[in-house]
Amino acid sequence: MQNLLKSICLIAAFSGIAIAPAQLAIAQDVQLRIGPDGIRPEIRDRDRDRRRGCSEREARSAARDSGLRDPEGVRVTPTRVVVEGMTRRGPDRITFANERGCPEL
Repeated sequence: MQNLLKSICLIAAFSGIAIAPAQLAIAQDVQLRIGPDGIRPEIRDRDRDRRRGCSEREARSAARDSGLRDPEGVRVTPTRVVVEGMTRRGPDRITFANERGCPEL
């Protein structure tokens, strides 16, 4: 019960700071997570949220999930990402759209 009371007081204290007009921009990047370890602030990475498209790393991961072994990025253009690798039948190629989520073409 005492831990719960401490948590509520801590949340109230952080909420009061976040409401202050000078702190509004900072408050958008900070989230409070309550878990078994207590209350922890989590700072959001805006650059990661703004990034669009499919990176070569994401395309290789999606190709691996599709069954391609040892995927290697071959070509990245503004519209697509091409990944090559091996399947049970031999070499294969998968093309992904260069959009968020890497949809397969």
